[in-house]
Amino acid sequence: MGEFVTVTTDDEGVATLRLDRAPVNALNSQVWVEFRDAARRVSGDDSIGAVVLWGGPKVFAAGADIKEMQTKPFQEFFARAGVLQEAFNELARLPQITIAAVNGYALGGGCELSLTADFRYAADNARFGQPEILLGVIPGAGGTQRLARLVGIQRAKEMVYAGGMYSAEESLAMGLVDKVFPAGEVYDKAVEAARRYAKGPYALRMAKKAVNEGIEMGLDEALRLETTLFTACFATEDRQIGMDSFLAEGPGKAQFVRR
Repeated sequence: MGEFVTVTTDDEGVATLRLDRAPVNALNSQVWVEFRDAARRVSGDDSIGAVVLWGGPKVFAAGADIKEMQTKPFQEFFARAGVLQEAFNELARLPQITIAAVNGYALGGGCELSLTADFRYAADNARFGQPEILLGVIPGAGGTQRLARLVGIQRAKEMVYAGGMYSAEESLAMGLVDKVFPAGEVYDKAVEAARRYAKGPYALRMAKKAVNEGIEMGLDEALRLETTLFTACFATEDRQIGMDSFLAEGPGKAQFVRR
């Protein structure tokens, strides 16, 4: 368990990665390392079927720790910048389905943290943005890449170049957010959805791998990846369970074991 990033699990296969660094969950170098270590722990735990990223009821993450950045010499910051990318890459590559439950601000690194998840559930008071340009820098943890792939190049340019903030409803309209809920409900709604995914088959991991890795490939290579992963599903217990259940009871009745 880290000082600022904790992992808790429930009895339905859902893990919550909770960021708790008062007052605004600023992302410093220690937080990066703790997220990386938490992601590695969760990735290797077969009892976990889905993951919720949460910053608590007030703020998701208001951005990087600017005071720390300002005091570090260039050489030290340059040497550690890769840790930030590594940490967020570990989160993005989690084999489990992930949902970011966003209350309050998700700015800069906080917005980029939410981008590592498969889905973003936002509170109606949430605010998203990439304001790094206002500090004389650019996003450094996916804001120029994952964001563009999610909302399109032109909208990403607008967000990155202007550094503005966007409401939950505006973020929903552009595709940055998947669902919006009252602030007091967003975490529970994320856990509820995560539990449904946690009951799904091992093939969910295959589907996530096919989509996330295939989008970076040419079409022919991506289709070969899809074929490989589709075929691999036939080696799982869940494929047998799913097909047996379908033939006996119809669709939607299978009780999968995530193997």
